Amino acid sequence: MLQRTPLFPHVIELNHQARRRITCSVYLIYDDDAWTLIDIGYEDAVDDCLELIRQLDFPFAKCATLIASHADVDHIQGLAKAKQVLKTSVTCHPLSAVHLESGDRIATFANIAAQGIDLEMPAVKCENQVVDGEIVKIGSLELEAWHTPGHTDGQLSFRMGNLLFAGDNLFRDGCVGAIDAHHGSSIPDFISSLTRIRDSDVEWLLPSHGPVFRKENAMIDRTIERLEGYLHMADFGTCAIDWPLMDQWERELVDGKLPD
Repeated sequence: MLQRTPLFPHVIELNHQARRRITCSVYLIYDDDAWTLIDIGYEDAVDDCLELIRQLDFPFAKCATLIASHADVDHIQGLAKAKQVLKTSVTCHPLSAVHLESGDRIATFANIAAQGIDLEMPAVKCENQVVDGEIVKIGSLELEAWHTPGHTDGQLSFRMGNLLFAGDNLFRDGCVGAIDAHHGSSIPDFISSLTRIRDSDVEWLLPSHGPVFRKENAMIDRTIERLEGYLHMADFGTCAIDWPLMDQWERELVDGKLPD
């Protein structure tokens, strides 16, 4: 058996535990009676994750559910395989369940033809669909679901005490999850979700990629300011709300302005 190396009481991150990068951040939340995973990553990481869980002496029969933070292939491609082995349920937001249950390869980013990305996306039944404010119980532990859209429309974060399992909302370097209209990104929603996180009294953010970090409001403010700029940039296409250059050009057309 391996010695457990929790990041916080009741929380192990599998990449940290293994001391190598296996997949996206996978959080194992546990007490004596039950455990769960938030995300599982790609299908080819499932065997490594489950073997690690076995060596940590977590009985498979005590897996309460498998939680999907959101429906992107790099987080959930392995859900169907893990669910079958563990004989458990899947928990997610209803908007994520639509894509998970249909195995939608476009919405989950499993298929991006322009970049040559062509992955399988096994469909999986989502028995537990939770919305903002609902509590997911793992033994004696309670995870409060926060609906934090922006990166995707169905993204959930989960609060446990002073910890927030924050999905792809924010990473330690101030980056955020990809903004892309094809899978439901919304910059205004992103700003609202980050504002909610900033204004909360959580102390630690546990993201779906990269290291855990202490919440720093000044950093979140800088990220929000950057996203507010994105609202007015053609770079972000239909995710932007306007393009001020076009308004300026219309005025110049009316005025008959020539190039400087």
